[in-house]
Amino acid sequence: MPLVLPYAAYLRVYEPVTAFPPEEQKVWADYAESKTRPKRANALEAEHGESVLRLLARPPHPAPGQESRNAYLRRVEDRLYVCPWQTQLRSWLAFSRLRGSTPVKLMNHFVPKAIAEQTADDFDRFKRNAGSAGLRTCIRTTAWHIPLAWFVPFDGKERWLVLGTRGTDVTTTTGRNLIYVTSMAQARRRTARALQVLRKHVGEVGTSLEVEDVARWLEEFHPHSLVELDYGGLVHLMDDEALKADHSVAEIAAALNGLDSGQEELAFAMHQRVTLRWKSTQLLESAN
Repeated sequence: MPLVLPYAAYLRVYEPVTAFPPEEQKVWADYAESKTRPKRANALEAEHGESVLRLLARPPHPAPGQESRNAYLRRVEDRLYVCPWQTQLRSWLAFSRLRGSTPVKLMNHFVPKAIAEQTADDFDRFKRNAGSAGLRTCIRTTAWHIPLAWFVPFDGKERWLVLGTRGTDVTTTTGRNLIYVTSMAQARRRTARALQVLRKHVGEVGTSLEVEDVARWLEEFHPHSLVELDYGGLVHLMDDEALKADHSVAEIAAALNGLDSGQEELAFAMHQRVTLRWKSTQLLESAN
């Protein structure tokens, strides 16, 4: 039975393998040549499968006992780029957010108190040893929608759409994808320009703060990295026509250009188009 993937999208950074310490460079180079590693076509399914098994265990395990040795890989000509899964770190961060926003009595129904406290202690120990740099994640995840700020680092021409098939068996093997990939230099340039435009015409409101958050995150990585926006499981919430019509990246760029050139009506129309598209998708989370 195929694994049903979450309706989530991903913003990833792939650093050149040369950005890693020498001992890690060899590990990732050997990993790239491995015949048994999860390939791109089923890596998302493999990653999600690991988390499902942990949560179905009795008692559940909010985070794995050790960090994942897997990664998403990209090659450009003869250059290898690596985006580690960081499953343990991302699980700790997600668990901390959940625990911080959930009433204690309700949280105890999800994870026994002793397990929750042990998980929190393990994370605290890691943070003391790793420092702030050790908390950097190469992957950001969002469920049921894509934040508007995530579209800013990309250009509409960097869009890669493969329709594949759509159905109730939601797996990556269907070949259904919508992905954008750009260089770190371009991503930083576009977010910096967007921030300038937003601060000039809108001020310090939610949208500009979200773009600033993305911009600061991108600054944490090697300048020759690649940045990827992957619609992930969200492509299975949209039919072929909706996917073909989704040009959110280009529309956000048009909104920013309109704002900067004094075309307020164009800016508003483009912004509204993207906002309404993703609000309708997000509403599916609570649909029967």
